Amino acid sequence: MRIVILGCGRVGSTLATMLDAEGHDVTILDLNADQFRRLGADFNGTAMVGTGIDEDVLRRAGIEQADAFIAVTNGDNTNIMSSQIARVIFKVPKVITRIYDPVRQETYRALGLETICPTIIGALTIKKVLEGKPIETGAKSA
Repeated sequence: MRIVILGCGRVGSTLATMLDAEGHDVTILDLNADQFRRLGADFNGTAMVGTGIDEDVLRRAGIEQADAFIAVTNGDNTNIMSSQIARVIFKVPKVITRIYDPVRQETYRALGLETICPTIIGALTIKKVLEGKPIETGAKSA
């Protein structure tokens, strides 16, 4: 699968590394080239400096051939705008948008964006732990 990820912070770099290790064709964009150090030496994808709201940058990242676009910058506005560009202008089949604000998340979900809200996910996970229910973190125990 051809995947373009916007944002090379903790989530973006971890996701890019995981998808690359599974054999996907991954391009990751970030405004700060220093962020790419998070990818590690084993990353075989493409890392590009640029903004995800610039159509020319997105084209150079291969969005016209992308099967998926994932926006995980630390800014809701950037994530929303870049996801709308990917979905509406470039017709990317799968667009996933991280939105921190739960109210905005519901609004944009209602408008057709596939959204992930770590604020809600985190609160629900903490509630489960409080109630003594098991959670799956994906982390390996020693």
